[in-house]
Amino acid sequence: MTGLSPERVAELVEAAAAVAGAAELTDTLETIVETAMELTNARYGALGVLGSHGFVSEFIHRGMDKETVSAIGQLPAGRGLLGTITRTEGPVRVDQISDHEDTAGFPPHHPVMESFLGMPIRVGDEVFGNLYLTEKDGGFTQEDQELVQALATISGSALATARRQRRLTSVAVVEDRERIARDLHDAIIQDLFAVGLGLEATAKLEGAGDVRDQLEDAAGRLDETITSLRRFIFDLRPPVWGQRRLRVEMGDLLASLSEPHDVAMEVSYNGEVDDLPDRLIDEILQCTGESVSNALRHASASHISVALSRTSHQLEMVTIDDGVGFDVDSAHEGMGLNNLRRRAADLGGHAEITSQPGSGTTVVLQLPL
Repeated sequence: MTGLSPERVAELVEAAAAVAGAAELTDTLETIVETAMELTNARYGALGVLGSHGFVSEFIHRGMDKETVSAIGQLPAGRGLLGTITRTEGPVRVDQISDHEDTAGFPPHHPVMESFLGMPIRVGDEVFGNLYLTEKDGGFTQEDQELVQALATISGSALATARRQRRLTSVAVVEDRERIARDLHDAIIQDLFAVGLGLEATAKLEGAGDVRDQLEDAAGRLDETITSLRRFIFDLRPPVWGQRRLRVEMGDLLASLSEPHDVAMEVSYNGEVDDLPDRLIDEILQCTGESVSNALRHASASHISVALSRTSHQLEMVTIDDGVGFDVDSAHEGMGLNNLRRRAADLGGHAEITSQPGSGTTVVLQLPL
C-alpha cells in the first residue's frame, strides 16, 4: 500500500466510509460492489456470498441490464474461475479470462468479459464471499489489486458488524413477540374469559332489571377490552424508520428453507424493491416459499436461483432450479401450482410455470404495480 498516491488513498478512505456507513447487511453488500467498481473503473462487478457447501448462496451484481440478466438465466454458482478464489482463498488477476486454466466459459447471451480481478472477503477467519470485477480498459493493475484488497479487509469488518446487528434484531423480534404473547394473555384473554363468565352468570338471573344491569356492565367491559386490543395493535405497527424490507425478509426466508438441504441458493435484485406495500411483500414471500419449497422437496435440485426485477409498471420474480423437472399438465395438487396462479391472479398478475422431465423448472411471476 505504500506505493499508492495521495489521491488513491483519499479514494480508499471515501470507499471505506461508504461501506462502513451502510445501514444493513444487504446495503453493505451492494455498497461493496458499487464502491469496488468505482475504485477500479470496472464495467461489471459482483459479490458472491458463500453458503456452508462452499458454493454461492447469494449473488449481487451490477453493470448488466435486466434484459441481459433475463437472457442469461441462472446466475453463477461459484464454479470455474470464480471457484478458484474460494479454493485458494486468495486474489486472482488476469488480463484475459479465457486464458486461465480454470475458466469454465460463459453461458449463452453473456456479455464479453476479458480482464478479471477477484478477491475473497473474510469475516474473521471465515471467507464470507468473493468480490468479482471484470472489464477494465487496459486491464487491472497491481494498484487496483491493492486497493480492492484493502477494501475487502474493510468490508469484512463492516459485514461482521452488519451480521451482529441482524442477529441482535432477530433476538429483539423474538423477545418482543414473547412480550406481546404475555400481554395478550394477561391483559386480553383473561378479560374476555371473565366477561364470558359474567354473561353465563347473567343467564341464570331471574329479575329483568338485574339482567339489564348485568348486560350493560358486560357491554362496558367488552368496550374496554376492545380498546385494549386496539392499543396493542397500534403498538405493533412499525415506526416510519422500521418499515419492512423485502431483501432482508427474502434473505431470511431462503436461508431458513435451504438450511437442511445441500443446495446452492442465490438471489439477485434489479431495481428498487424495498419500498413495496406490505401485502405485496407478503404475497412475494409466499410465492417464493412455494416455488423454492417445491424445488427442495420434489425436484432434487442442486442449484436454485431467485431473481426479482422491478420496472415502472410491474414486479417480476423468476425462480429457476436444475432439478428433475416434471410434466406441468399432469402435476398434482400437492405441488402448489394452483396456489401460485391464484395468488398472482388475485393481484392482477399471472404466474407461468415451465418444466419438463429432466430439464429443471422455471417459475415466472409477474405482478402489476
